[in-house]
Amino acid sequence: MKTPDIVNDEKWISKRRELLAREKEFTRMRDELSAARRDMPWVPVAEDYQFDSNDGPVRLSELFGPHSQLVVYHFMYGPDWEVGCKSCSFWADSYDGIDAHLAARDVALVAISRTSMDKINAFRDRMDWSFKWVSSLNNSFNFDYHVSFTDEDQASGKSLYNFAENPIGMDELPGFSVFVKAANGQLYHSYSTYSRGLDLMNTAYNILDLVPKGRDEQDLPHKMSWLKLKDQY
Repeated sequence: MKTPDIVNDEKWISKRRELLAREKEFTRMRDELSAARRDMPWVPVAEDYQFDSNDGPVRLSELFGPHSQLVVYHFMYGPDWEVGCKSCSFWADSYDGIDAHLAARDVALVAISRTSMDKINAFRDRMDWSFKWVSSLNNSFNFDYHVSFTDEDQASGKSLYNFAENPIGMDELPGFSVFVKAANGQLYHSYSTYSRGLDLMNTAYNILDLVPKGRDEQDLPHKMSWLKLKDQY
């Protein structure tokens, strides 16, 4: 860890006020971005996808429950994987347990993965999570929202992810997507974010960004190589 200048209280407060001005500007810019995000046009959802759940088959429209807005976390968990993705689990530790708060603002939250409910249930029990989680193993949802990739997709080197064609060397990648249900029952897709766009939803990373060492990943073989499932530290 690099040691910065050591100063007295007066100089520290002066520097902190300078940084506060920049933080306030960032907050204003973030508010503007959030408003622009809310103003994005909507795209009609052509298919009311059917998912597998612990309560039997469930449609996308039913995942909203009594709410008009639905947030989906695309949780990486391929059909042949023994456990869910550790980075997606890192994110899940941040949003587990917030369902009631979201519901109070007319929002439902669900994780969706392309694996069986048996695997989902076993992994959720291991991680002691409570959020709703359903399987898209038997539909095209993951492929349609560009978070799952066939062997052909990967071989082409031109898979669509994060709104650009990229060489993808994995069959699953993460993301958040937002859907809206109109009064007449029509479903719309209003927003999706992938890659670094997910950082905002990770509480641990946002806390690490406050401390002197930060995320402390710069000298690792690759970012997040330090990460383990929470029961493996």
